[in-house]
Amino acid sequence: MVDDKLDNEELELLKSLENDEWQSVENLDQELKEHKKIAKNTMKKDKRINIKLSSKDLEMLKATAIELGLPYQTLVSSVLHQYVTGRLIQKTS
Repeated sequence: MVDDKLDNEELELLKSLENDEWQSVENLDQELKEHKKIAKNTMKKDKRINIKLSSKDLEMLKATAIELGLPYQTLVSSVLHQYVTGRLIQKTS
């Protein structure tokens, strides 16, 4: 059953869709074009940095990236982006 593979948020979205709570957007092509432009500008990588890491940290980053199916530079960029936008926070003990 498909529902077994969905998390709670996905189940809520599915239920909402099945209850006809969604409406089509007018000018879908224009809306998609606008959102693609926003996404492209948000994720544009226009600056380069150089950092020094320990060999062990770099090996762990590369191993994690392989598990996620990403280039390790993409993983590093993603983690930094999530941190500076407040979506990745440090655990306090």
